[in-house]
Amino acid sequence: MHSTNYTNAFIEVADDCKSEAGLAPPEKRAKTIARMQYEMIHDHPYQYTSDDIIFAIYAAKNEIEPAELERRRVEFFSRGQPCLRSSPLGKSYGWGIHFDGESKITLYAKESVEYTRLKNDPTLKQVKAMRTARLAASLP
Repeated sequence: MHSTNYTNAFIEVADDCKSEAGLAPPEKRAKTIARMQYEMIHDHPYQYTSDDIIFAIYAAKNEIEPAELERRRVEFFSRGQPCLRSSPLGKSYGWGIHFDGESKITLYAKESVEYTRLKNDPTLKQVKAMRTARLAASLP
């Protein structure tokens, strides 16, 4: 079974993130993945793992029946899935994601003191959110 979880890690915002501060993704008629991730993580710090978040959103978007959740989760993670490094929260909205020793997560706004502390913590695995724009290929 594949997993998107990290343990004792911090995902910094992407190098090309345009947001100067942690911003809540806008509310729209149909909830976006970014808004769903934000609400689950921000409103429930250190309650869920990355796998919990990613599968819950997949299940909601695909209207999976409660009786099917366990089977469909095993099926879902039988293949590799994109991790939260690809989340719009770190790519566009200015949020760092901290994983504790149990792989539970929460968000820290990039302008916060706690974000800076986590970014500089040598005991955490440091990774960056994926860039929004691909780097242009070098031309000869």
